[in-house]
Amino acid sequence: MPWLTPLFICAVLLATALELWLSLRQVRNVLRHREQVPGPFAASVSAQEHAKAADYTVAKVRLGRLVTVVDAAVTLVLTVGGGIAALDALWRHTHWSQPWLGLAVIASVALLIQLVNQPFSLWRTFVLEARFGFNRTTAALYWADLAKGMLIAVLLGGPLLLATLLLMDRAGRWWWAWAWGLWLLVMLVMAWAWPAFIAPLFNRFSPLRDQPLRERIEALLGRCGFASKGVFVVDNSRRSSHGNAYFTGIGRYKRIVFFDTLLERLAHPEVEAVLAHELGHFRLKHVRKRLLLSVAATFLGLALLGWLASKPSFYAALGVPLPSTHAALLLFMLAVPAFMFFVTPLASLWSRQHEFEADEFATRYASAGELASALVKLHRDNASTLTPDPVYAAFYYSHPPPLARISRLRAAAGA
Repeated sequence: MPWLTPLFICAVLLATALELWLSLRQVRNVLRHREQVPGPFAASVSAQEHAKAADYTVAKVRLGRLVTVVDAAVTLVLTVGGGIAALDALWRHTHWSQPWLGLAVIASVALLIQLVNQPFSLWRTFVLEARFGFNRTTAALYWADLAKGMLIAVLLGGPLLLATLLLMDRAGRWWWAWAWGLWLLVMLVMAWAWPAFIAPLFNRFSPLRDQPLRERIEALLGRCGFASKGVFVVDNSRRSSHGNAYFTGIGRYKRIVFFDTLLERLAHPEVEAVLAHELGHFRLKHVRKRLLLSVAATFLGLALLGWLASKPSFYAALGVPLPSTHAALLLFMLAVPAFMFFVTPLASLWSRQHEFEADEFATRYASAGELASALVKLHRDNASTLTPDPVYAAFYYSHPPPLARISRLRAAAGA
């Protein structure tokens, strides 16, 4: 595959250049509108709040630009630059056999990437978020979260990686089909186990105690024909002042979770409207469709990896002269994002369509005006820009731009 080397390098460089160009457009557009609140928001968002959102957006984008360049450099250094090959050669001096050799090499690459990204994470949390008044994470809590996350990755990801390497090494040409079945099983188990056993290691989840709000939510669930394992409040205020709400779990074990910061800001009818929107995703089968797409993509990806792993030229083209199961996994995981980046706008478009559909569903079971009011508050309090660049938004935004979305809701409410 002599053509793969220039194709891969071009994909990485083109994706990086496109990301930088899009981010430059975003910064310029946001700063251009920094001083003037869009008309539909003039009564709800002050000039100071609008300027803060612009400055916060620009700061995040500029940090993201640096991360983009570093990620591209790390990808090229590890692949065609010989980084994986060097780590592989280093660990082969131990004379370990598979799969332990593979585990060591993959763990080393993962640790190296973590070390490179750690300064950006620290800056984002303790400088950028703190500058705009959002960070509430202490240093002790930050490092405790990191340690727990790494421990869970080792305890859960380690055995899965070990099993995958064993399948690649011993299950024959159809190893990837067995691996896909294993990964699918793990995905389902984790969807069940995460809310019940893992998420509580990081946050405290308590039943919603606001009785009037609980009754309103239970009435909404009844109207929508939705059953859940309970309504919970998570203490996100320990880490950030950002607000959100989400569903977690599968089947009869679904849970509704509200950030405590969200409940502090929204009135009961607004909370009901936000929840109606989230229920729309389930009732319209958006969650199922995304899950099926993920399962299908995993199947196709593993099938492609199964074919590439048998081609010595695949390894040589990406900087690894000695083929191995762990090298195949690493190269595939580093190379695929460079090519998949170019389908981002399609995924974003699909997601935005789902958001509009969920909004429409919400207006049938709750107030469109209250949902619009809640979204204005969330954009304002989370310092989300109201004036994104149209091209940037079309490429990246998983939710419709605020002006288009809230204008549609207000029209539905007759406001």
